[in-house]
Amino acid sequence: MSDFLSNFLYRLLYPPNLSLLVLAIAFAAMFLKKRVFSLSLIGVAIAWVIMWSLPVTTLVTGGFLENRYQPLAAKDYPTSDAIVVLGGHIQGNRSNWFTPYDRQMVRSRETLAAELYRTQRAPVIVLSGGALEGPIGDTNNMARSLIQNGIPEQAILLETRSQNTFENALLTQKTLSNLEKKRILLVTSALHMPRSMAAFEKQPIEVTAAPLPKQITVPHIRPLNIWQPDSLTLEASRSILKEYLGLFVYWLRGWV
Repeated sequence: MSDFLSNFLYRLLYPPNLSLLVLAIAFAAMFLKKRVFSLSLIGVAIAWVIMWSLPVTTLVTGGFLENRYQPLAAKDYPTSDAIVVLGGHIQGNRSNWFTPYDRQMVRSRETLAAELYRTQRAPVIVLSGGALEGPIGDTNNMARSLIQNGIPEQAILLETRSQNTFENALLTQKTLSNLEKKRILLVTSALHMPRSMAAFEKQPIEVTAAPLPKQITVPHIRPLNIWQPDSLTLEASRSILKEYLGLFVYWLRGWV
């Protein structure tokens, strides 16, 4: 399955997009006098959007992935040869998916990497990820942020060719192999960690998950009815569906 097809399916599965497609098919069926079939499709389209608008759906499906690996205090991780940080920012790194974006509450991947470095968990930080659009990718921005926060430039390595999580693992392993480094702490979001770990564990390196704090939790600062449709929840469904589709595609391709 090509990356083009994977990206197409990812965009198609986003509830509003899929529902519009199903509704179009339903109206075509109505025109062809397939009334029962048409009404069934309309029901499916509406149900798909409503289901992914409910916080309970996000808590169950996203929570299942986030709970696979538990975050620790930086000092509690084992010492390793390198800290590997994957590019990409899930939901803007906001602390909770059910609350509006708050710049003061952002918890970034490079912040965690800096904490691991300062507690001497590893002597080098490898930032992995190529630019998907334009000349500058997440890795360049993360490197600049790390340097601004006191991490020595010579302790930061960039892998800027990878375009997906599988390539993150493959190309980072090659970088580490050249440096004779085999034990890593892998930093990414809690939601992305299961797919990332599956990809990295296929490589000849020893990997320990170091996820960011969970984002899919019931917030304390905002009342939340888990059975009431919510626009923030619907938007979050993009990332959850992407992870499940990614795991399925990676399994088909033998990448995990």
